[in-house]
Amino acid sequence: MSTENALLTILAEKIKNDSLVLPTLPEIAVRVREAADNPDVNLSQMADVIAHDPALSARMLKIANSAYIGRSIKVETLNQAVTRIGLRQIKNIATALAMEQLFVSKNDLVKAMLDKVWKLSIEVASVAMATIKVYLQTNKHTSLNLDTITLATLVHNIGVLPILTEAERHEEVFAKPEFLEGAIARLAGRIGGNIMRAWDFSEDFIVIAERWNDLRVQPDAVAYLDFVRIAAVYCDVLPIDEDKEDFYDRYVDKGVIPSVEFLESEEFLEAYNAAKSIFS
Repeated sequence: MSTENALLTILAEKIKNDSLVLPTLPEIAVRVREAADNPDVNLSQMADVIAHDPALSARMLKIANSAYIGRSIKVETLNQAVTRIGLRQIKNIATALAMEQLFVSKNDLVKAMLDKVWKLSIEVASVAMATIKVYLQTNKHTSLNLDTITLATLVHNIGVLPILTEAERHEEVFAKPEFLEGAIARLAGRIGGNIMRAWDFSEDFIVIAERWNDLRVQPDAVAYLDFVRIAAVYCDVLPIDEDKEDFYDRYVDKGVIPSVEFLESEEFLEAYNAAKSIFS
């Protein structure tokens, strides 16, 4: 049996037996999420939780002052940042900003691939965030929101982490990136769904992690999955058997985006650059 087939067999068997080692949510994200779920927590207490992680604190200040949030008066303290972002949004925003901690490895080959996956996830997130921001301007009564799409897009491909961890034991497979890409395409969705369940995330996140690249699954109403897919096609990480314009056209008909031309407009590019600046 070739190394490639052996690795696929190992991965499939571990998934079947529920023995694949899944990544754990970063500790600071766990603390923030637990605090956010406490009905008695206040903004000052939440700021105290975030303050335990200086890097996250700095990024929360950055997002509170970003063009994406769109406020002209600068905030200078963590308490002010938490107040501006809001308790409801903090849970997903803080988790999203902590995700980068998972995409690390001491192995140079694995690190290079994780860096690539993370950078593409940021691209997908930025496009989806820009797209949904415009959608929300004309659909004010929707239950969809910015903080959920931010986190959803950053974890949509989270299933690659255990695959690369397992592949790390067989460095020779990295000489054949097309094999790894094939393994990821075949197994990452299922693994990603398992990770979302292990982290006790909601069904929205589970569906995205499991099904974002399965175009047979089509939600009837406008859903986060639509924005993830538009962004994934835009960033060339979701292969399609048609022109991009034809693909986007279906989302125009559904009311997800105003027009195909919108994705080349100044309005979109401005929102995209504002979103991407959050992660820089």
